[in-house]
Amino acid sequence: MISRRHFLRFLAGFGAFGASTTAYGVGVEPMLRLRVARYDILPPQWPADFQLKIAVIADLHACDPWMTLEHVEAIVDRTNALNADIIVMLGDYVAGHRRVTRYIPATEWASVLGGLKAPLGVHAILGNHDWWEDNIVQRAGQGPTRARQALEAAGIPVYENDARRLTKDNHAFWLAGLGDQLAYLPASRFRPVRRIGVDDLAATLGKVADDAPVILLAHEPDVAMRVPARVALQLSGHTHGGQVRLFGWSPVVPSRYGNRLAYGHTRVNCDVIVSGGLGCSFMPFRLGVPPEIVLVTLGGPPSTIS
Repeated sequence: MISRRHFLRFLAGFGAFGASTTAYGVGVEPMLRLRVARYDILPPQWPADFQLKIAVIADLHACDPWMTLEHVEAIVDRTNALNADIIVMLGDYVAGHRRVTRYIPATEWASVLGGLKAPLGVHAILGNHDWWEDNIVQRAGQGPTRARQALEAAGIPVYENDARRLTKDNHAFWLAGLGDQLAYLPASRFRPVRRIGVDDLAATLGKVADDAPVILLAHEPDVAMRVPARVALQLSGHTHGGQVRLFGWSPVVPSRYGNRLAYGHTRVNCDVIVSGGLGCSFMPFRLGVPPEIVLVTLGGPPSTIS
């Protein structure tokens, strides 16, 4: 099976595909298009009279020239303008490819993200690239990563197999954040770590102390197959919607379940929403899946996207 890396390389360089399409996929869709994907859902576990608006930011991959600090500032401004009750960030803040003119230090992009504001706060988890691009952590086999330190310094809590009880309008819910499932690169003589992930789903949900509904943040969506029905909603990123999506189908998806967990709203054991993300991984190319901020309204009508 062709990998996402090789597919994107092939697509970006495939002359017959058309120079104009390639130029659009490199210079227009990833950099100039930004939409808000809106989902209005009512999971069975969620009280019908409890409305909660969640703004979701995923897969920034901050770097010049593709995701500049100015671009991040625009994303922050547009997210704040949504007036969500809570903002969650799903990881992969650092660059995910080498075709950059500058790697933006974590302190810089985290400082900009510190401008996010919501009544119930801003909450974050880490993604695989936040771990992979930290050579010190990879060699040591343990964190914390530079990304986590920078986010926490900016006043944004980072969840790693942890959960927190929040309330709005006398309704309680739990926000749970799973440790990354692909945190460590495969073991080598330089990286002795044998276990790839730092995720512990049982420990995370074990911190939920009552029967209030649970929202789970998990960077990679595949864990949905193991998430119990106790969870009302899982929010994930990582896939970028395949980064190329044609007629609702992604040719290459970094998920063992393919297009089932590539993008959008589905239901496995719980409701799952997979964001198409904002930046690019492996290649600065997006086609048919423009960068997006996600706005989820729990307690509303069926899903829509605009």
